[in-house]
Amino acid sequence: MRLIFLFILIASFLSCESDAQTQATTKTDNSKSMTTKYLALGDSYTIGEAVEPSLNFPNQLVDELRSRGGEISDPKIIAVTGWTTDELKKAIEEENPTSDYGFVTLLIGVNNQYRGYPFSQYEEEFTQLLNMAVEFASGDPSKVIVVSIPDYGVTPFASSSDTEKIARELDQYNAYAKSQALEKGVSYVDITAISRLAKFDQDLIASDKLHPSAKMYSLWVDAIAPTAFIKIN
Repeated sequence: MRLIFLFILIASFLSCESDAQTQATTKTDNSKSMTTKYLALGDSYTIGEAVEPSLNFPNQLVDELRSRGGEISDPKIIAVTGWTTDELKKAIEEENPTSDYGFVTLLIGVNNQYRGYPFSQYEEEFTQLLNMAVEFASGDPSKVIVVSIPDYGVTPFASSSDTEKIARELDQYNAYAKSQALEKGVSYVDITAISRLAKFDQDLIASDKLHPSAKMYSLWVDAIAPTAFIKIN
């Protein structure tokens, strides 16, 4: 009788241990599935020309979101210095990202303005890129942030250019991007005003005298993070 009781006791113990392991495994799997995948689309301002990759704005943003308790993956970045809207669109089509990202940022257009492309081209292709960004975010526009184009006219690089014209045209680009974002239910974060602080603080400009420094990107992150944190939780 004692042997039978002992057998039942051991069997019960092993069953409880197995259940505990199953629950722990399930909890771990659920935790992994809750990690938000992040896709960053853009040009030099996204890849972080002239700064260490870890200091571009997508990576600094991830660090900030994690410091706030957010569970987010390292960013998947599709961006190259000099890209215009058509070049970004082509690269995306070639790479064919999955549509299961929980968070997407889009910052594009400065090179359209710099090269003097027709504004109508930006209107058409930015809209297409925004639609793609929403598609990559599982079709959920609330998981997308459009980041405004910074004003490079305040940098030493543009000192001999018509800086008022640059500012005016970039404001036009940004107004269109904002209108499209809001129309589609996408968040829009304006970092252009922050970029113009570089006119008074050279530490906000990278060593190439054109692109943002890591310090500038950290200011962008301060502006983007509150909206981004809501999207990943």
